[in-house]
Amino acid sequence: MNEYQRIRLEKRNEWSQRQIAYPGKFFKKYLSAEVKGLADGTADVSTAGRLMAMRVMGKLTFAQLQDHTGKVQIAFQSDLLGAEDYKFFTKKLDIGDYIGVVGEMFTTQKLEKTLQVKKLTLLSKSIRPLPEKFHGLHDPELKARYRYLDLIMSEETRAKFAKRLKTIKFIRNYLDNNQFTEVDTPILQSIASGASASPFETHHNALNIPLYLRIAPETYLKRLIAGGYERVYELGKCFRNEGIDASHLQEFTMLEFYVAYWDYLDNMHFIKDLIQKMVIDVNGSSIVTYEDQTIDFAGEWPVMTYRDLVLKYTKVDLDRVQTFDDLKAQIKELKLEFPVDKYVGLGGLIDGLYKRYCRPHLVQPIFITKHHVDLVPLARRSDEKPHELDMFQLVINGWEVVKAYSELVDPTEQKLRFEEQAKLAKAGDDEAMMMEEDFIMCMETGMPPISGLGLGVERMIALLTNSSNIRDIIFFPSLRPPKIEEAEALEAPEGDASEGKK
Repeated sequence: MNEYQRIRLEKRNEWSQRQIAYPGKFFKKYLSAEVKGLADGTADVSTAGRLMAMRVMGKLTFAQLQDHTGKVQIAFQSDLLGAEDYKFFTKKLDIGDYIGVVGEMFTTQKLEKTLQVKKLTLLSKSIRPLPEKFHGLHDPELKARYRYLDLIMSEETRAKFAKRLKTIKFIRNYLDNNQFTEVDTPILQSIASGASASPFETHHNALNIPLYLRIAPETYLKRLIAGGYERVYELGKCFRNEGIDASHLQEFTMLEFYVAYWDYLDNMHFIKDLIQKMVIDVNGSSIVTYEDQTIDFAGEWPVMTYRDLVLKYTKVDLDRVQTFDDLKAQIKELKLEFPVDKYVGLGGLIDGLYKRYCRPHLVQPIFITKHHVDLVPLARRSDEKPHELDMFQLVINGWEVVKAYSELVDPTEQKLRFEEQAKLAKAGDDEAMMMEEDFIMCMETGMPPISGLGLGVERMIALLTNSSNIRDIIFFPSLRPPKIEEAEALEAPEGDASEGKK
């Protein structure tokens, strides 16, 4: 324990001689934002929050109290509190303390609404000083690791998470209002299915079986469609044991929904409407500024086939591709500098080519359609071109924000696709999908036509909040454990700028 913590503990002990050190409750009648709206003369105003600033000016002290709705100014006056209590409060309160106050409203000469304190209760003593106000948490790693400090100190961070919560609430309300049913599916699954990704593996001791953290809820949501539901969705966590970058984390929030009797074109119209209305509701405008880009979500979004996109940026023609060797030959013929031997299977090679040469060019919202059949084992083939799929991706800022398709509901073809995936896994593809016999059985009972969709919630929120990394809008992203020494270094020395002038 350092010097500053010892001093604060001594102050806590002195408080405990006047009141219960950590009272069990406090009647908080008003939030900070509500207090500022009260008329002068309003009496018995009770509020509570964290003390964020305090300026002692002789027998008058102004302070700031903060809760999740913002800050409100409070005032202590020696004549009202009594000289002894006033002296004790100004000497024994610290920035970071939680206090509850009761008083009367007035407006200062500078026209700031202020609560004149008549009664004060210490609710919790801040034993560790907060980071220094002006030079505190700016490092992205520290902000993510010590999110509670980031939320205390940064109004910008609080605003970002307010937008996150508003976005999720909008999505849920929009789907509920369109006759969707929200459901829960297992996070621990016996088969890692629903996407091409590396899973996290664990073990169920009671059943003595291996299990996987889900990479997607897809096949379970489809089971519910087979069970008779026609519109289902889940907003929940998915887990993929892959690399970390600005748009990828191992634990993330996914929206997935499935609709009976729709195809992928119905889905395109629906998700476009949802996102456009959500952007205006959350952002206040269809124009979003992201880093040095202006992204416009209004109007019609362009539609381009996957084949035409790859052809435009690489000159590779996927209509001439049937095998891995076909594509490898074209890449060699076009003298593309691309690590072909890094990939296992045609789908992986096509995807790698697209991600390297095409996706970085896609800044404005664009729908990419008709992907190659080897890319998605659960999607329906196109009737016109069987080597293509009835599907689309929505790409914004070079990020895949949405993937959706007309679902494959033919159990015979689905089994063949799973078998092809098994061959890829045997050849070394750790993202190949596993055979899921139970899902095949479900399909064999009969499924209606279905279209499903997955939306990366954090990617969408990152765009709306101008966040360069999705971990900036996740409360507690996956990181190495914090170090106590590191936390000590964040603390402000007693009496510096974070403490205010006394």
